[in-house]
Amino acid sequence: MGIGDKISNKAEELGGKVKEAAGDATDNERLQAEGQSDQASGQTKQAGENVKDAAANVKDAFK
Repeated sequence: MGIGDKISNKAEELGGKVKEAAGDATDNERLQAEGQSDQASGQTKQAGENVKDAAANVKDAFK
């Protein structure tokens, strides 16, 4: 729910894209995989934040 968490998650996702691109450019499969993993982690965390926001909106609707 916090904006800081959302920013952190997006930064992790973007950092993963950079790692993946660097791995592509250098034919480093480990770096590519690490970048993909970072992206997936950031996206998963972001999805969790979206669920929290939706739950808060539902809770507020019943007040």
